[in-house]
Amino acid sequence: MDKDAIYKSMEGAGTSDYEKYLDTKTLFSAQKPFSEFCNRDELQFQIVHQVEELWMKLMAYTLLDIDDYIKARNTNRVITLFQRVHMLMRLLTEQLTVLETMSPKEYQEIRLQLGNGSGQESPGFRTLLKMPNPIWKSFENAYLKQDNLTVENIYNSEYTHSDAYMVAECLTEFDELFQKFRYHHIQLVHRSIGMDAKSLKGRSVELLKDGLSTRFFPELWRIRNEMTDSWGGTYGTVRDSITGH
Repeated sequence: MDKDAIYKSMEGAGTSDYEKYLDTKTLFSAQKPFSEFCNRDELQFQIVHQVEELWMKLMAYTLLDIDDYIKARNTNRVITLFQRVHMLMRLLTEQLTVLETMSPKEYQEIRLQLGNGSGQESPGFRTLLKMPNPIWKSFENAYLKQDNLTVENIYNSEYTHSDAYMVAECLTEFDELFQKFRYHHIQLVHRSIGMDAKSLKGRSVELLKDGLSTRFFPELWRIRNEMTDSWGGTYGTVRDSITGH
């Protein structure tokens, strides 16, 4: 097979309306030239990370819309857009498995091309970390304070599967999916380069580990503990066995 012809075909001519609209010339120029790759896996390494940045850009853009619709109490739009965000979070996590097709040796060769670069420097990731707190404040103002409600009310004492509850569950799912992404990311690090190597001792690894214990919306997780403890007050910390009933 003529590799040069295939490489040229991959780049396209950039002249069709489709190519112009997507600006494929610029898009394909974002990867290193084929002749400059350190090994045959570097293209997929670059593309996976570039695609992740694009998904995170779309996610952050969508979360801005969600924040506006929360303030307007447009619950249907909030739920629909959170479905999109949740899909994007699953895509982010699933795409990490592509990187698992590299051997540790090939990964080490690519790492040398990164300098001191780290995923903690991702602009998309760092932007997403800033967004949950203001979104939570918007939720509190629009769905709780405005109706004189608390998280306990909507989940327990005044539970009606209300709009406030539905939006709270969307926030919970986003929080859960983000944690799953973090977990799979750290497992990828374990698998590809290890977490206990001397060259990895530093702030980036500690941030990865700390992230696994961080919740965006602790109030929504705390209420579950409180409800279980409260229900347990009727039977103690251990329920009776159903054996013999």
